[in-house]
Amino acid sequence: MDGLWIVLSLVSAFSLATSDALTKRALRIDNEYIVAWLRLVFSLPALVILLAAMPVPALDGTFFLAFVTALPLEILALVLYIKALRISPMSLTLPFLALTPAFLIINGWIILGEEVSLKGAAGIILTVAGGYILNIRDVRAGLFAPLRAVARESGSLYMIGVAFIYSITSVLGKVAIVHSSPLFFGGTYFITVTILFTPLVYLNAGGKGLLAILRKEAGASVLPGLFFAMMIVSHMFAITMARVAYMIAIKRSSLLIGSIYGFVFFREGDVLPRFTGAVVMFSGFLLIVFA
Repeated sequence: MDGLWIVLSLVSAFSLATSDALTKRALRIDNEYIVAWLRLVFSLPALVILLAAMPVPALDGTFFLAFVTALPLEILALVLYIKALRISPMSLTLPFLALTPAFLIINGWIILGEEVSLKGAAGIILTVAGGYILNIRDVRAGLFAPLRAVARESGSLYMIGVAFIYSITSVLGKVAIVHSSPLFFGGTYFITVTILFTPLVYLNAGGKGLLAILRKEAGASVLPGLFFAMMIVSHMFAITMARVAYMIAIKRSSLLIGSIYGFVFFREGDVLPRFTGAVVMFSGFLLIVFA
């Protein structure tokens, strides 16, 4: 059982990367709001079935406080993520998503009192560095091109904000799970996120256009939604079994899996930074496992 959280974290990473790849391959929509919303919507049937099959756990004030606090932060992170991808190149924004585990070293300690060992902290930093390198799309621009772009690219600042917000919502999620159950929190949380996100999508796309897109893209959205639901369930169980910083660091291997998908299925280049980032990230993974 000691290693089960590692397996579940890797399943969560695989499911997220696969959902991303299927979304990119199947959907023909140039609107990030709708793409994000469709994936949420089509993850709901599996979550609803799981919720219906389990008893409602005893809930207390701590659960509701963590739940209500995390919701607006989750929506804000989703909006900032979409804005970052829309206004700035992916090569200058996605590297910063790898910062979440580093922020979690601090936030996990402040909110949960979780401390990481020196070896574990080194593993997290290596995972962050590997995730950063994996997303450098133009080696000629230099390894620090995204960092130099922070001052002039709002998208980079938005993504740093997303990484920081996720470090808070991950911790709040663990608090809510401890005071309920993994399946109950995962199901109710993402159902609520979808409901709250829908008005923003409606305003962005217009009611008639949104319904037409939903009908047109329903078939292509089923598999991304199913893998997203799998990501949610495996994430919720894994995060109860280990320190949040460790779990999220291993889950960020989704960046590595996504890079492999990009190379194999989308013929994306930049083999050198991908290989280098993979080696660095795997080194961090081993340190975390043995920590």
